This record gives sequence, structure tokens and C-alpha cells, in this order.
Amino acid sequence: MKSPPTTTRDRLIVALDFPAPAKALALVSVLSGSVSIYKIGLQLYIAAGPAIVQAVAATGAKIFLDLKLHDIPNTVAKAVVAAGELGVQMLTVHLSGGSSMLKAAIEARPPHLSLLGVTVLTSSTQETLAEAGVDSKVSEQVVRLADLGRNSGIDGLITSPHEVGLLRERFGHEMTLITPGVRPAWAAADDQKRFTTPAEALKAGADYLVVGRPITAAEDPRAAADRLIEEMAV
Repeated sequence: MKSPPTTTRDRLIVALDFPAPAKALALVSVLSGSVSIYKIGLQLYIAAGPAIVQAVAATGAKIFLDLKLHDIPNTVAKAVVAAGELGVQMLTVHLSGGSSMLKAAIEARPPHLSLLGVTVLTSSTQETLAEAGVDSKVSEQVVRLADLGRNSGIDGLITSPHEVGLLRERFGHEMTLITPGVRPAWAAADDQKRFTTPAEALKAGADYLVVGRPITAAEDPRAAADRLIEEMAV
């Protein structure tokens, strides 16, 4: 996903957070024509393996493989190669893995694959960081990790909408910013602690928005997706 999105619809990434492939593929069929990018995370990937990536890609959709890789450099590099061979366009790595891991991942990536660095999870709070031994404020930790990613050559960042404005100001358009933790006003917050509305996230500088349950758990997912896209265009 090296090039910027061209339309509002192209800026929406729908999270296929399902326990089995049948429901995920059924949703992709329902959303055909409204959504062009899907996130496949740990739950679905572990349940269905590479086959689910290939099945969704076969519909013409683009794939954001959200595995948040964090391991020794050699292992991560090999995983990046494997993801590239699957044809995915986006892949996440934890920036807290350090520069050696990040550089190994970057050297292993194929040209079509964007590596996206995870800063601080949107479910994390100041208390969560303290439990892990991090004394910095959330925003300070986000910036520290974002700088590490930029200096290592990462393509983009996964960041809460609360820090997206700060990172856009810091990096300009040097890196792609992908924002989860987005909830339209008509949807429940669920387990997200640091979230905002689609329009607010885009105004702050997000390139892409990742949305799950407001669409996937809706009674009419297609209508929910179209409604959210309308909000994004405001």
C-alpha cells in the first residue's frame, strides 16, 4: 500500500475479526463494492491460516495482515518473506522489537509490501504501560517508538487517533498513518479506551481507518459501512 488512498472508500479498512473463515468470507461478499481493504488479524489467521488470505485476495480485495510480529530478527525477516509471498499489501510489526528486528524486516520485504509499526495499542492506558515497566506518558512512548520506526525505515505507523495529529505534525507525509480505535457516534466503544469518531481521526491526519465491530456486528453490515463512509467524507 505504498500509494496514498484515492477515494474515501479506499481509506476504510474493515477488520475481519471472526473465529472461522466462513463468516469472514460471507461478510466480504456482503461488503463487495463498498469496501476494498480487509484486516486479517491473529484470531482468523490462526483459525484458517494462509488460505483465508488467499480467499479474500481472490475477491480482488487488498489485505492488511495484522500479526504484530515481535521476535528475533531472523525469525521476523522470514515471516515478512512469507507474508510477501502471500501477496498481502500491509503487514504489522511491533516497534518495541527494536532497530535490529525492524531493519531485518525491512531488508526482507518485497516492493509491494508496506511494513507498519505498532506504537502503543489502543487498548492500553497509562496504567497498562506502568504494569510493563514503562514510566513514560502514553504520548511520549508513542513518539519514542515512532521515531525508532522512522529511523529504521518503516513505511507507516499504527497509532491511536489521540496521537495521530501529533505524529502527522512530527513526520509530515513521510509515513502512512493507520488508525484503529475509531468508533462512529452511533456505535458502542467496546474495549477501546482511546478512540474517536471517523471524521475526527481523518481531520487529525489519518490516512486509513480500521473499523471492526461497528460494521461486522451490525444488523446490516453493508448499510453500516456505507453510513461510516459517508461520515468519513464530511
